[in-house]
Amino acid sequence: MLSMIVAASENNAIGKYNELLWHLPKDLKYFKEVTSGHCIIMGRKTFDSIGKPLPKRRNIVITRREEFEVEGVEVANDIEAAIDMVGEDQEPFIVGGGTIYEQALHYVNRVYLTRVHAHVNGDTFFPELDLNEWQRVLHESHKKDAKHAYDFSFEVWDRKKD
Repeated sequence: MLSMIVAASENNAIGKYNELLWHLPKDLKYFKEVTSGHCIIMGRKTFDSIGKPLPKRRNIVITRREEFEVEGVEVANDIEAAIDMVGEDQEPFIVGGGTIYEQALHYVNRVYLTRVHAHVNGDTFFPELDLNEWQRVLHESHKKDAKHAYDFSFEVWDRKKD
């Protein structure tokens, strides 16, 4: 089962200038818990913003740059090649960015969405989930506090069966 994990605002913004739009420690912890031990697939710009392979995960980066080579990272030329590389992983994750989310959404069966309850200005967006195709199976609310500037919710969306 191919999954996707993302934090998006109410207007689906996920980033600006190749950086996240917020700092939510609980969301970072959630991302780590959900993806650890699994394969993660990301675009090169997302990898550049992270700056290094994420530990305890198999890292696959999608890029057309032939010279791209980083220790601890496997390289794929497109989303299909990256998915083919996954192998035996029971739940590999698409982790960004915007273009990769758009290209991968029709392959995905589950979306782990942290919904940040704010409208923010971004230049990178998560595609809208078609509610005719997706159903929310989990919703867990969190209020803003000293460490979290926004209210947010952890949501899990599963693709509806035909």
